[in-house]
Amino acid sequence: MVRTLLLGLSLVLLMAGCTADKDNAIHVGVIAELTGDIPAVGASCKNAAEMAVKTVNDAGGIDVGGRKYLIKLQIEDSAGRAEQAASAAQKLITHDKVIAIIGPNASSGAIPASEIAETAKVPLISPWSTNPKTTIDPRTGKQKSYVFRACYMDSFQGRVLAAFAQSELKVKTAAVLYDVASEVLKGQAEVFKTSFIEKGGTITGFETYTTGNKDFTVQMTKIKNGNPELIFLPTYYSDVPLQVQQARRFGITVPVLGSDAWGSHDLLGLCGKDCEGAFFSSHFSANSTTPGVKKFVDDYKALYGSVPDDVAALTYDSFGILFEAMKKAGRPGSEEIKNSIQKITDFKGVTGNITFHEGSGDPDKSVVILQIKDGEFQWFADIKP
Repeated sequence: MVRTLLLGLSLVLLMAGCTADKDNAIHVGVIAELTGDIPAVGASCKNAAEMAVKTVNDAGGIDVGGRKYLIKLQIEDSAGRAEQAASAAQKLITHDKVIAIIGPNASSGAIPASEIAETAKVPLISPWSTNPKTTIDPRTGKQKSYVFRACYMDSFQGRVLAAFAQSELKVKTAAVLYDVASEVLKGQAEVFKTSFIEKGGTITGFETYTTGNKDFTVQMTKIKNGNPELIFLPTYYSDVPLQVQQARRFGITVPVLGSDAWGSHDLLGLCGKDCEGAFFSSHFSANSTTPGVKKFVDDYKALYGSVPDDVAALTYDSFGILFEAMKKAGRPGSEEIKNSIQKITDFKGVTGNITFHEGSGDPDKSVVILQIKDGEFQWFADIKP
């Protein structure tokens, strides 16, 4: 399916250099997981995108080359599916004539969508995709030129979590449970396992399940028999509650460690006291007292009545990166924006400082460690590259 879409794009590559429309508006696409298995991720992305654009448009637009432009959003739903994400990217480029795309968030959709964007030469920034394949050209093994991310990668996240487990939580043995159908979660599990063993630890169980599974009896039996000091769950927020609750029913009382897939605030209501005390990696802490973060959180709460999660913050930063690139480009063209993004250094986002290096769409970023404490996500540590 993705290959067919790529071939279809050969007819429209002339669109790659498209700029603003006759109404003096710049069209920007968003691909979010509005339906499917992780709708909270899509909702956060959509909210932050609309907030970022509203801020710019309420101020009269964005100044590009001495001329003011309004931003028009075109939002598509990927449903968390690879083929739908690829179709959405094609539609945004060929029909809506967007100058850039923000999203998808989940790597399962970001990887195929990035193929479409790269072929069409339209910049794409994924807020939340941590899988290395999002920014790597599968044909050459080299970095894609038009694809970027606002987050750190799994290779860094997995190493940080393995080190955190051993140095901070003082464990020498760990079991892992992950969704084998998700490439990004599989990657997180494998990097953690490799790093944990390299640092002298022992993996007592490396268990898998498939998206949609609700019964983890077999996996929990094996994990309990291995007698680990920690369970690592690189699983989406929607799966975490059942897994933790079933582990506790099996008498497994050891600490639980999660990845950035836990980041939705929906987890707090779904998991309750069962997740109290657990740590997980994130990209953002809403409790930060820095002026930029505080303003972002206050503005988001005023608009939507809820605290923004890491996907919202990363989406907001993705638009910040895009707007910064537009201003520096001097012309609202896809090629100019791509070149400008590659030169962004020390961009002060709400998820931390972001620096790109020419030839790479992967930024230097810090990992935030959060703890679920008193029913809230509370900052615990920042770990720099």
